[in-house]
Amino acid sequence: MTTIETRRHPAGVKDPSALMLGLHRGVIELKTFFRERDSVVFTFALPIVLLALLGSLFDAVYAGTTVTAAQYLVPSMIAAGVASTSFVNLGISIAADRDDGTLKRLRGAPMPKSAYFLGKVVMVLVISLAEVVLIVGLGVALFDVTLPRAPERWATFGWVFVLGVVACSFLGIAASSLARTARGAAAVMNLPYLVLAFLSGIFYTPISALPPGLAQIGALFPLKWMAQGFRSVFLPDSILPQEIVSTSWEHGRTALVLAAWCAGGLLLCLMTFRWRGRREQ
Repeated sequence: MTTIETRRHPAGVKDPSALMLGLHRGVIELKTFFRERDSVVFTFALPIVLLALLGSLFDAVYAGTTVTAAQYLVPSMIAAGVASTSFVNLGISIAADRDDGTLKRLRGAPMPKSAYFLGKVVMVLVISLAEVVLIVGLGVALFDVTLPRAPERWATFGWVFVLGVVACSFLGIAASSLARTARGAAAVMNLPYLVLAFLSGIFYTPISALPPGLAQIGALFPLKWMAQGFRSVFLPDSILPQEIVSTSWEHGRTALVLAAWCAGGLLLCLMTFRWRGRREQ
């Protein structure tokens, strides 16, 4: 007769919470990310190189302000960098985890499923913050961007950053299911990212130069509102005539749209996320 032994925790010792497991998983995700040098270089270099190239091409000063076209571009590229890290990088990494069987193994492990996603969010937050620091540093060094001093502007930066990261992360998790293999994930994630970057006026200075039809489409997605929110932090109000809406920065509408995409992105994740690859189903 076979006796099955079960391990029990000593009296008074509890299982680690999902939060602690998620934070531990986040450390593992960060270590894995920084070990892949190609991914690190591409993730951080893309928005920085684009900012350096496009910023060097634009030297006009907008009428009635002291803001240059390059300075106008900096907060827009912050939004692009955050979206690249949270949407593109997250979607690719999850597709890779699904393809190599990591998701399948984690699903069978005695760990809350939420810990895996929390670990991914921790990774995205840390990398996005590093991306922001690099882009802002480049803007200050090359294009004389002035850091805001008013606390309320930094508060605006905080909620735009958090809502933007959460919304784009949920969309990245949902979109990761579109990739059939890890090799195809980069193309699947980068194509919609680049299209939305153009529709959201990221590469236009100012955004009012964007054709109205494209601007209306871009306004349906979170990237446009992230860029507008970051511009309200780093640029003076005198630049508002160059915005599509020239009366205010529309912080209330920005928060509403980003929050709606957070809720919608979560719903998409619940409806579409797969733990196994299509070839295993």
